[in-house]
Amino acid sequence: MKNFKILLLSLVATILVGCGTTSTVPITGRKQTLMVSDGEVLSLASQQYQEFMKTAKTSTNSTNTAMVKRVGQNLANAVVDYLKSAGLASEVQNYAWEFNLVQDNSVNAWCMPGGKIVVYEGLLPVTQDEASLAIVLGHEIAHAVAKHSAEQLSTQMRQESMMQIGTAVAGALGMGQNTQAIAQTIASLNFNFGNLKYSRNHETEADHMGLIFAAMAGYDPQVATSFWQRMASTSTNQTAEFLSDHPSDETRIKNIQGWMPEALKYYKPKTATTTKKTTTTTKKTTKK
Repeated sequence: MKNFKILLLSLVATILVGCGTTSTVPITGRKQTLMVSDGEVLSLASQQYQEFMKTAKTSTNSTNTAMVKRVGQNLANAVVDYLKSAGLASEVQNYAWEFNLVQDNSVNAWCMPGGKIVVYEGLLPVTQDEASLAIVLGHEIAHAVAKHSAEQLSTQMRQESMMQIGTAVAGALGMGQNTQAIAQTIASLNFNFGNLKYSRNHETEADHMGLIFAAMAGYDPQVATSFWQRMASTSTNQTAEFLSDHPSDETRIKNIQGWMPEALKYYKPKTATTTKKTTTTTKKTTKK
């Protein structure tokens, strides 16, 4: 009977790992398996976004606010056009684009699933111009298009279920509570360590896709190298790459230079606004 229970639990684990909906990430062609629906993720993201905006202070700099909205909308238009041309028109309904500049000196920006984008004023002294801002926003939009949030939620769900199954198997084998606790701790550490690489891979994928999106929107992708060099100069984080959830600055720049020939194939300058300077003189801060 004990062997039967173990066999049954192993079968459940195998089914769990394989279940979900398989899709392909645009641009990179990577396959992913998601255990949460678009509706579930978008609902959760919308709630979090609304909560954030209730307490955030929007920028009073009308020039920079208009720039963020302009660059963001240009990218959104390019992404929508690309999705439609790639046979992914059904994905367009998942986005209700919003672009906000908020009063915060952090060097940061983010995009919620569904296209809710927030830029912090502290980022603008580092981007310095619209093309570099497009590199950042392209990266953030790429996270949403690649459904990285849904993928991370799916991974956490699998890991939690595997931990529960592992506990059940340990009980079926007659392991003591102390032994089970040690096994759970080891498994948790392995998951956490693996998740760092998982997050780095997502960041790298967003860099790749974002570079292409910026080029599609008419912004020179070649500014990405100098922008990330400026970002590197603001960073005080000396954590080794394999212990970080982001790739190192050196790795990031090297990857971008490798993708540049691909990005330039999409680049067609549209307007002169891509080199317009920002008006802010906010003090530089380190990135979060």
